Amino acid sequence: MALQPPPRLVTALGETAQDGDDWLEKLPEAAEEAAALRELTVERVHVPGGRSSLVVLVRCADGTPAVLKLVPPRSRPAGERAALAHWGGFGAVRLLDPAASDGALLLERLHRDVSVRSLPEAKALLEAAGTLRRLWVEPPAEHRFETVAERTGRQADAMRASADAEVAPLVDAALAARDELLGGDAEVRLLHGTFRQSKVLQGDRVPWLAVGPDPVVGECAFDLARLVRDRVEDLIASPSGASITRRRVKKLAESLDVDQERLRGWTLFRAVESGVRARRVGREQDAELLLEFAGWL
Repeated sequence: MALQPPPRLVTALGETAQDGDDWLEKLPEAAEEAAALRELTVERVHVPGGRSSLVVLVRCADGTPAVLKLVPPRSRPAGERAALAHWGGFGAVRLLDPAASDGALLLERLHRDVSVRSLPEAKALLEAAGTLRRLWVEPPAEHRFETVAERTGRQADAMRASADAEVAPLVDAALAARDELLGGDAEVRLLHGTFRQSKVLQGDRVPWLAVGPDPVVGECAFDLARLVRDRVEDLIASPSGASITRRRVKKLAESLDVDQERLRGWTLFRAVESGVRARRVGREQDAELLLEFAGWL
């Protein structure tokens, strides 16, 4: 069976692929080899799938339904594997092949078409926040995860290099916020790294589980910041979007015992970074929404 990547994945990776990156070209063969290595029966590729990985619905040798996930090297699959192994299924999807080393991940199968985003907004935020809290644990000793300072340092360099006069004031504000946030001591927790409502899927052993981490080590406010802007298109469309955003920052900070100003600062940085990056790859509509949202902060 040819395990071809869905168009959505091809388009998304085409925006960020480095020159000479042939991962997509080799992906069908790599998926077949990973399935054979684990003695899996392939059912089908999940479509439309995500923007950063190939997800294949499979069954293990004993008939257990599972998911085989292949991630490009630049998306740090080793970090995802290490984080999932450390969480051990608590708050996150369970890793079924912890000893594998071929870059693929065998995961318990969740209901991939049902995320907390399908719930009413208030309920969705509540369930997502509860899931996120369970992930905030001490990182393993001698871990190799990227730190918040390291990740945002790379992002800050890219923002400086690509920002034009139109967005320069927002970029300056975001960079100043980062400098201030990194200036003092902060907690050190293992973070999901790219958490949002669509990353929380319905499970069978527990109602909701997180998927798709890009783990990073640092303070919880950094992780929560991405959740603040969930459904940003709805916020922008609302005449009271700015006030709703401020209330959301306050509510999430209080419910998860996170400093409100630190959450606001990281929300600003992450929104501007995402907006500038969207402009850089030609996603102008996304960029406009994100930068308008950042202006409210």
